[in-house]
Amino acid sequence: MKRFGLVFVLYNPSQAFLENLVEARTACPNVIAVDNSPEANVRLHEQVGALGIQMVFNRNQGGLAGAYNRGAEELLAQACEVIFLLDQDSDIEKTFFTEMMEVANGLGTDTFLIGPKIFEIKLQRYMPVIPPGKYFPKPIRIDDKATGLFSTMCIISSGSAISATAYRKLGAFREDYFIEYIDVEYSLRALSQNVPIYMNAAVTLRQSNGDIEQRGKLFSTHHAAWRRYYIARNMVHSLRLYRSFCGLYWLSGLMAVQQAMIVLLFDSQKLEKVTAIACGYLDGMFGRLDRFEQRHRYLNALCRRTERKLASIDRGASPMAAGDEV
Repeated sequence: MKRFGLVFVLYNPSQAFLENLVEARTACPNVIAVDNSPEANVRLHEQVGALGIQMVFNRNQGGLAGAYNRGAEELLAQACEVIFLLDQDSDIEKTFFTEMMEVANGLGTDTFLIGPKIFEIKLQRYMPVIPPGKYFPKPIRIDDKATGLFSTMCIISSGSAISATAYRKLGAFREDYFIEYIDVEYSLRALSQNVPIYMNAAVTLRQSNGDIEQRGKLFSTHHAAWRRYYIARNMVHSLRLYRSFCGLYWLSGLMAVQQAMIVLLFDSQKLEKVTAIACGYLDGMFGRLDRFEQRHRYLNALCRRTERKLASIDRGASPMAAGDEV
């Protein structure tokens, strides 16, 4: 059995998210908790330390990508051969690590990326497999599959297993991507270097991507303007970067327009978010990968003022209950 470990990322966690960490610790012998909160929470660090879990305080340096990289460095130093990644809001089964390691040990290679089936809780549906292929690959549904490995173009980062050999070959996650499309870029990087990527139908990870609102076949995650910026920018940049391996590059403009339409149909702060999407698209096209608040200072300040105003209104209508945050 290969030695494996887990990078568990925390960000201003609620008590429920700490319970997810405890459950993961019971199933995985080597856990690195990376606190990506902007400010240190002494109580949180004491709680995690009392569980016998190593804590790394990253202060959101490099965003989610930075947290993964700091944790991976620690696990590599501990001679782990497989690195698992998990975000605090992801819900895994008790047999998650056992079944993922079973297929990893049976691959016959020490260079791989494996992800579980992803079930979106609020949408009540599974993420499809997208077979590798340059020209518009057709997604495959594996909702009813309970076993088997399926070759795929992309897996999401949370729940993924990366062999140490693959991580050393591919390098670290891109910290200039900060939070969005870091898994897509990494998957496309793997394909470009002939590292196989699989989705394991025997394992399911349950998650919810944002405050999802659905109307018919359309839905919005209600992400903030800065996240809309990174989604558009990193989408365009990653698909352009690996256009020799992914035909979806030609659809990146339409995908940005679709994102803007979703904002206009569902979201508040429509002007700020649509402007952020447009700025992100142009910056991605020209490879401008600075942080949003540095490159677009005026827009960032406008968004923050509007967010504070909305937050003030929300607190007046529905104050936060004591104990909601650690």
